[in-house]
Amino acid sequence: MNEQRIIYEIYRLPESLKVEVMHFIEFLKNEYTTQPAQKSKGKRVFGRVKGKYILAPDFDEPLEDFKEYMQ
Repeated sequence: MNEQRIIYEIYRLPESLKVEVMHFIEFLKNEYTTQPAQKSKGKRVFGRVKGKYILAPDFDEPLEDFKEYMQ
C-alpha cells in the first residue's frame, strides 16, 4: 500500500477516527521501535520440567459441577 493512499483514506475519516488512527500509530511506534528483539536464551530442551507438575489421578474424570449437563 502506498503512502498517498493511506493519507487519502485518513483524510476521509471523521475527526474522532483520525484520533484513533493517531493512537494506533503511536502504539505501533512504541511496540516495534523501543523494544529490542527478544533473543533466545538457548536451545529448548524437551521434557525439561518433567516431574515438576503432578496431575491429580482423577484429572480426566467428569466434574461434579457439570454433572447435570453431562446427562
